Amino acid sequence: MLSFSVKLKELRKLNCATQKQIADSLGVREQTYQKYEYGQNEPNMETLVKLADYFDVSADYLLGRSDSPVHQ
Repeated sequence: MLSFSVKLKELRKLNCATQKQIADSLGVREQTYQKYEYGQNEPNMETLVKLADYFDVSADYLLGRSDSPVHQ
């Protein structure tokens, strides 16, 4: 099972997005988003929902509670 930070990085690369682009869409600083990818910090609930929406995956997938990225 992939960790939250690894999934974020993988999803970002699959979407050909930069850390800055995602941070801007979330309304956080680029350094804040980088800490999510490096496993140094975790997003709050609101930001987690924004991440799930941005990548069009379920929050359960991001959190490792599901292996399927599809909303169910």
